[in-house]
Amino acid sequence: MNKVKGVLLEKRYIVPFILITCLFSMWGFANDITNPMVAAFKTVMEISTAKAAMVQLAFYGGYGTMAIPAALFAMKYSYKKGILLGLILYAIGALLFFPAAQYEMFGFFLVSLYILTFGLAFLETIANPYILSMGEESTATRRLNLAQSFNPMGSILGMFVASNVILSALESDKRDAAGELIFPTLSAAEKAAIRTNDLAVIRDPYVILGLVVLVMFFIILFAKLPKTEHTGKARAGDSFKRLFKNKLYMEGVAAQVFYVGVQIMCWTFIIQYAENLGITKAAAQRYNIIAMAIFISSRFISTLLMKYMNSARLLMYFAIGGMITITGVIFIEGMLGLYCLIATSAFMSLMFPTIYGIALDGIGEDAKLGAAGLVMAIVGGALMPPLQGAIIDLETVGFLPAVNFSFILPFICFIVIARYGYRAFKKVHG
Repeated sequence: MNKVKGVLLEKRYIVPFILITCLFSMWGFANDITNPMVAAFKTVMEISTAKAAMVQLAFYGGYGTMAIPAALFAMKYSYKKGILLGLILYAIGALLFFPAAQYEMFGFFLVSLYILTFGLAFLETIANPYILSMGEESTATRRLNLAQSFNPMGSILGMFVASNVILSALESDKRDAAGELIFPTLSAAEKAAIRTNDLAVIRDPYVILGLVVLVMFFIILFAKLPKTEHTGKARAGDSFKRLFKNKLYMEGVAAQVFYVGVQIMCWTFIIQYAENLGITKAAAQRYNIIAMAIFISSRFISTLLMKYMNSARLLMYFAIGGMITITGVIFIEGMLGLYCLIATSAFMSLMFPTIYGIALDGIGEDAKLGAAGLVMAIVGGALMPPLQGAIIDLETVGFLPAVNFSFILPFICFIVIARYGYRAFKKVHG
């Protein structure tokens, strides 16, 4: 293997790199404190799995709505102003959890999450290409993988808060000696009291998060961030035309849709998979934390491997690994199947930043709009979980529990990602 040459990060970019990398952790926290809320809302609001998965439709739908406007804003103004607007929207969405809990309306929570992810769309649309631009193009994908390595650190904190602050405190998740939920058997008055308590439990971490985001807003406001934008004034229409003609970019957007879908499905429905084995929500979320720890470790390892191996080839190998573990998730019932699901996170680790870096390689002044297309691809996290939830609601499919069979969707996603890695590698190396 040939070592990839180039300086990863120049000294003048160290402080800006650290500040922007902090944002990666902040949206990782929001992503992974929210995933377990599908299971929480399902019980406390007494709704189906498919309806509860609307949490993901609202959360990731915000990316699809706001990514292009975020890119256009950054093109007209600057990376810094776009980041500041993103932080404000993030804070507003998080703070809206307070009135949502007061009114006890599931739809209000969905609106809050939708607005929150308007902010995340700004941050991801801008922070990713900003990191890519902080230095040599030859090391851009490695640099983004390094920054993205801190995203799961925020994610694991979000998972920890979800498990130990929210899920473990939910009265609606209490079980009897036989392991059955007590909540559905209670009177309407008892349910109402528990619902009020539990929605307040869900509310508080989001409100605190909103205040933390406001602090970060003022830190970025007064920080000196370098201008790394291309000096040429690219027209949005011209950029769109060039991007649509770029097959590697367009296929990258498609691959990113499927990657985000597989990530959100695996991390959202690990709780339902574990519950099918008689494990409580809080305990199941701890398995999610283990999966995230594996994800973090694998992200650093894969970033190191990229010094010696082509990133597209590595992407293909990791996607094949994901197909193998998901096969175990589908066909192996019991704890071994759960362990296969946890192990899948090792293969997902490099995918988002690697697809991102490959798709944006060499597109120059079109990077801002190109980044927007890749952030819009996060809508895959909105579209696929409700479909998987609908499969899970079937209870059984043939000889398999429906929750096992539902992971056929992540398997299909890995096929698409492996194909993209192969095609990207062949394009560069013939």
